[in-house]
Amino acid sequence: VQLVESGGGVVEPGGSLRLSCAAAGFTFSRFDMSWYRQAPGKERELVATSTSAGGSTNYADSMKDRFTISRDNNKNTVYLQVNSLKPEDTAVYYCNGRNGAYDYWGQGTQVTVSS
Repeated sequence: VQLVESGGGVVEPGGSLRLSCAAAGFTFSRFDMSWYRQAPGKERELVATSTSAGGSTNYADSMKDRFTISRDNNKNTVYLQVNSLKPEDTAVYYCNGRNGAYDYWGQGTQVTVSS
């Protein structure tokens, strides 16, 4: 099983990024796929989820305005579009795949928002 995130980097405040997470080794379409983030000195927090059933999306309350999660089941990839980035968005962003007891994590991609 592999989850490989990409697309992170250093971006100025107000900028945008599109993170990608490529999955392999499991039936991607049957898994709820989520993005989490962990800022320095803070706990990991949920950003957004794309459910396997019906493809609905759910966001943490504070993430609804600037974050968009999407998935392409043909490419086994989940995306996170982040707009109007703020310094407080600086964190490692992790991809997660979950189906019952099966719970997979990527290694994370660093996003740094700084001028």
